[in-house]
Amino acid sequence: MAVDDATFDALLTEVMSTASRFGHREHVYLTWLAVHHCGQRQAVEVVSNGIQRTARYAGAPQKYHATVSRAWVEAVAYHINEAPGEDFAALVRRNPALLDKRLLTRFYRSTTLADSTARTTWVEPDLAPFPWSLTTP
Repeated sequence: MAVDDATFDALLTEVMSTASRFGHREHVYLTWLAVHHCGQRQAVEVVSNGIQRTARYAGAPQKYHATVSRAWVEAVAYHINEAPGEDFAALVRRNPALLDKRLLTRFYRSTTLADSTARTTWVEPDLAPFPWSLTTP
């Protein structure tokens, strides 16, 4: 088991210790934990690989989406950097849009996200630029 697999598994266990299902809020919480534990760059890998592995194990590999996974890590990390010491509840109170699973449609056309290229590799937003970027310190 790779380090990122073990990290993802531990973070997922933490998320599910207080949840009855793994919905969007739990995805965002998992991402928040990954950014705190690993930093933004490694969190992209941990979350992406973990979700991809989980989807394959569940017999639904098509559920993994490379662009969506990275974009959510970037969004959560951006908001963490605005107030690094706050807990998850404070983060979502300050940024309720993070709990809107359609948030990325502000930045991407639905046809772009539905395309196989976006599902398998990173695709830049095509409606509006993100206010964040992995190249930002």
